[in-house]
Order: sequence, then C-alpha cells, then structure tokens
Amino acid sequence: MSAAQPAFPVNQLLFNGYDPGSFYDELIAPNGQPRPGAAPMYDQLASMPLDVFEERRKVADLSYLVQGITFTVYSDGRGTERLFPFDLVPRIIPHNEWKVIERGLAQRVTALNLYLQDIYGEQRILKDRIIPRNLVYSCKHFRREMVGLSVPKDIYVHVSGIDLVRDSRTGEYLVLEDNARSPSGISYVLENRLVMRRTFPTAFEVCEVMPVDHYPTELVQILRSLSPRSGDRPVIVLLTPGLYNSAYFEHCFLAQEMGIELVEGRDLVVADDVVYMKTIRGLTRVDVIYRRVDDDFLDPLAFRADSLVGVPGLMNAYRAGNIGLANAVGTGVADDKAIYAYVPAFIKYYMGEDPILQNVDTYLCSDQTQLSYVLDHLPELVVKAVGESGGYGMLMGPSSDKKTIEDFRARLIADPRNYIAQPVIPLSRCPSFDPATGTMSARHVDLRPYCLYDGEKVTIVPGGLTRVALQKGSLVVNSSQGGGSKDTWVLRGDE
Repeated sequence: MSAAQPAFPVNQLLFNGYDPGSFYDELIAPNGQPRPGAAPMYDQLASMPLDVFEERRKVADLSYLVQGITFTVYSDGRGTERLFPFDLVPRIIPHNEWKVIERGLAQRVTALNLYLQDIYGEQRILKDRIIPRNLVYSCKHFRREMVGLSVPKDIYVHVSGIDLVRDSRTGEYLVLEDNARSPSGISYVLENRLVMRRTFPTAFEVCEVMPVDHYPTELVQILRSLSPRSGDRPVIVLLTPGLYNSAYFEHCFLAQEMGIELVEGRDLVVADDVVYMKTIRGLTRVDVIYRRVDDDFLDPLAFRADSLVGVPGLMNAYRAGNIGLANAVGTGVADDKAIYAYVPAFIKYYMGEDPILQNVDTYLCSDQTQLSYVLDHLPELVVKAVGESGGYGMLMGPSSDKKTIEDFRARLIADPRNYIAQPVIPLSRCPSFDPATGTMSARHVDLRPYCLYDGEKVTIVPGGLTRVALQKGSLVVNSSQGGGSKDTWVLRGDE
C-alpha cells in the first residue's frame, strides 16, 4: 500500500460517525434515517465494508480513465487535463419534489425565450421599463446584429442548464443562475448513470430511478427541426473549438451519441451564403450547426477578427436563413448574472404568472445604492463577475483574506456593471466518500438540470448534474475549483 493510501480496517463501515450537521442533508433525515425512497441505496452503502466499496470505486475510476472522461483546468496556467472526479453516493430526489422543479424550469425556459424574442424584436419590455434599457445594451453578450433577425421557429435557447441550490434554512430550491449559451456537463450525467448502473445494479432497480439516456435522441430531433431545407435527412454537425477546449470530451461524446459529424471551423466553408462541410468526396451542404463555440469566436467577419476557430461568413448564411444554429446567436443577454435578477419579472410580464422557483437575492453593483451596500458588506457576500462561469471571477467573502477582499473592492468601484453580489446560501449537503478518513462526510452540492425547448414544450432530463464540493467546508462546486459530480436519481412516481 502506498504512503498516500491510509490503512483502514477492511471491515470499517462507511457511515461510522457520519454527521449531517445543521445543513439540509439530501440522503439522511434529521432523525438519522434515510429520506423517503433512499432506503435501498442507504442500506446497501451502510452495510458495505470499506474494502468492497474501495474496489467499486476503483472500477468506476478505471471506467472514466479508459473512456477519457476529462476536463481542462485553465486557472493553473498550463491548461491541465484532469480526470473528472466522481463520487459514488448518488443524490436522490423524490418524484413529488422533481415535479415542482420540472414545472419551475419549464416556466423559466419559456420566459427566457420570450424575453429574447422581445429584446431582439419589438423590445416591449424596454419600452414598458420592466428592465433598464442601459442594463441590456451594456451587456457584452447583447448582439445588435440580431435585432430584427428572424430565427427558426422563434427559438433562441434550444438547450439550457439552470443551476439550482437548496437552501438549508428553508429546504427550498432556488435558481442560482441561468446558462443559456452552451451549457456543458450533460455528458457527465449520461456517463455517471452508466457507471452507477454497473456499480450498484440492485439498488438502482429497487429504487426505480427515472432514465436519462433519451437526451441525445431528444436533442437531435430538435436540431433536425431547425433545418432550412425540407426532407428527412438534414445534415447536422457539432462545431467545437477543438482539442484544447475544456469540454472537448463532451463534444466528441455528444456527436457520437447523436450520430452527427464533429467539426472544427476549418472543416466548414461558406459560399454564396450557404455552409458546406469539407469531406473526402468534396463539399457537403450543412443544414444545422449545434455550436459549442462562443459568439465572439463564431465568425471572424462579424465578431472577433482574430478568431481561429470560427467560420468566416457564417453570420451571412444565418441572416439569409440558410443555416440553423443552436443555440441562437445573442442568447448570452439572457444569462448575464445582472439580467438574471429580472427573470422573475420576465415571468410575470410575459406569462402573467408568479415564479415557481425563486431567485437568490441579488445586488446589482451597477445601482449606486446597492453598490454602497455591497462595499460595506464584502466580507459577508459572494461577488460574481456577470459574464464568467466555472467559478472564475468570484469572491467568497467569508473565506477570503483581507487582501483579496480589497482587490475586489477596487474592481467593483472601477467596473460596477461587471459584478453582482449575493448572500451566502447554506447549500444542502450530501454524503460523499472521504479518502482521508475512509468514511462518508457531508459535502455541499448544487444541481444543474438540462432543458430542451422545441418551441412548444420543454423537455427536462430527470435529475441532471449534481456537482459536489469535495473539499471539506467549501461551497464552490465547480470542477475547475476542486469540485466533482454525483449521479442524480429522480425516483419514479405512481403516475
């Protein structure tokens, strides 16, 4: 046994000394018993000797290694590729809870699409002063090129990932942020499920877990519907920035699962406002692009001229109606973290309904009064850059040193529009295996469900990606910041 592997008794049980603490625990109720529906999984884990669990954990890790399930960390300056951390203890969501989440997500995705239709169309919401005009126009993801441009079926956000957290004080699910550009992580949802089915087949069947493997089929059907040409066999491609993108594994995985070509910008060419793919047999016309390239780099003739991963002339083909794009260009004006604060108002304005899922309280630093409050309470707050993701550009006030806090203070004063602040939410926790102790320890989690919108209905994969902060006490769940993932089990109801 290596020095890095502590020696534990082989008969040590995983839940010895487990303490859920004062936070809402997703698996264990306050009385120490498993929550409804979780008993089969809990009983199997609680009676499992450590050496048996370790063997299953090694098999799971080997599966990820063999399949190359990795992500890239940019913050270390080297673009290091790492194995995606996976925790074998699933998060379990009862069916009645999931139905509320499902309705809330469908409502939110519908409202975001109505907002995008409006903001690039009549702009009624600006004329009625529901949201400040300057907040929208100052968003770096607002694309003036899209104003007045008709998109297929009036759908802007075909694929979205809405991040949810459960507040331990109330047990209520809250929306933490919207991801309306090109949300990543669905490949881990699908692979996590495959690993869990192999590792705990009995508990999986007894718990009656709802399936997730229909996602690629649902997505490709939506992509087909965007084709500008009639016919049953539109040519669809997935456009990736390439090998060094953090989500490249996912791009390869989804292209394979959907049975479409994976291409880079250099593989496509535009002629007479039509997009073609280069093949060994010559040029083949492309009808739909599922793009995983950001707006800025999509077309060097329309956006950043220095882009090496885009397709010159693609926007002209888009304007001419000769290519379908998912998601549409300009959807970032819906997931800007400052505009997020107005989504409940969007729901009320466009749909005449109260939000089913509430936002986290948010302070807009672009507002002088709110900025003053944030500056006075920085050690108590979470501060986020409005356009960043992956845990970058963020201040966790309670766990930051004075120098870091003062650095953020200077950033806020210099560029207030670029930041929002939120109170620290006591995220719910879930048991996770701690290699240092050989037992289960409570770790904070969030949830990213994935939503598909075809213009008529929102299809939501049951569960989604549960991200877990593997470092003790941490609230940051992003893989780039030391987090990992769990399989999410939504239990089948009686319907």
